[in-house]
Amino acid sequence: MSDEDRERLGVMARSGSLLHRQVCQARALLRAGDGVANLENARVSGVSVVTVRAWRKRFEAEGVESVGKIAPGRGRKPEIDAGKVEAIVMDTLTTVPDDGSVTWTTRSMAQRHGVGKDTVARIWKARKIRPWKMDTFKLSTDPDFEAKLIDVVGLYLNPPAAAAVFAFDEKTQIQALGRTQPSLPMKAGRAGTLTHDYKRNGTIDLFAAMNLATGEVLHDTGKTHTGADVLAFFKWIDLHVPKGQEIHVVLDNLSAHKSDPVRKWLAKSSQKRWHLHFTPTSSSWLSLIETWFSVLTRKALINTSFTSVDELVDRLEWWIANWNDDPKPFVWKKTADEIITKVASGRATLDRITKSATDH
Repeated sequence: MSDEDRERLGVMARSGSLLHRQVCQARALLRAGDGVANLENARVSGVSVVTVRAWRKRFEAEGVESVGKIAPGRGRKPEIDAGKVEAIVMDTLTTVPDDGSVTWTTRSMAQRHGVGKDTVARIWKARKIRPWKMDTFKLSTDPDFEAKLIDVVGLYLNPPAAAAVFAFDEKTQIQALGRTQPSLPMKAGRAGTLTHDYKRNGTIDLFAAMNLATGEVLHDTGKTHTGADVLAFFKWIDLHVPKGQEIHVVLDNLSAHKSDPVRKWLAKSSQKRWHLHFTPTSSSWLSLIETWFSVLTRKALINTSFTSVDELVDRLEWWIANWNDDPKPFVWKKTADEIITKVASGRATLDRITKSATDH
């Protein structure tokens, strides 16, 4: 046994993270290197003399790399055969329970195949199968999808020089929900509490436009979101952008955004610096203001209680003011080609599923 081998075996023998068989074999080999007889070595290691001889023989042939390895065909055999594993996977992916349930559980699948629920759980985990999870999607049917997508993504990735670019939308019907009983504060060992029932104390609409270069958000609140309300907010944006600077706004296809008051105002020669970029229908994910709304909801509106709309508005004003003290602009990274390729793949899959469901 070389000094290098002894040093490496010593590291393995002292390890608290390696497998037990590796540590045990390393200690036995070190004892053998010190001249301990096979019989005594086997007694201390808790194995047979034949096993100690096998360890020494394999170490002599293969070196330190062989310590702890299991020879082909040896070791613990699988609890269930590969065929049953594949049957469980296939049933999970292609069938539903006969009792009317919409998806399998570990227990129902285990009962179907005569195995334990933990076995099913291990199979699902190894293959990243989550029957209980459902992602939502909607492929746009907009005939101008690609043209609008390229326009908006191009604006994100390569905005015009010296222009102000905004992502705009309304978050409508934000509810001032009041809890029916006082809440208990959080303390060590117990979460804070809210009653499961609530009282509706009114709603408010939030208008918001994020400056994509700075992350700063212009906002306003109102009881309605008509064309006149949208026009009033556009004028609010106009006031915050220096004269002579171009304004580009990304927005969705809500009718209020294309209403007569808005169109007539934009048609004026004094508003030639305004440029609207409409996202494709069913593509709200393309507007970065939606990401900001998600942050707002998660950080300012969930697990709260408001006794009035005024209190709700105060909370919104407070949180947005703090956001604007240290704004964080969102950075768009996906190119239009990447998105178009992914959408095309989704459409092909959807067409294939639709055709399979109708061609009996």
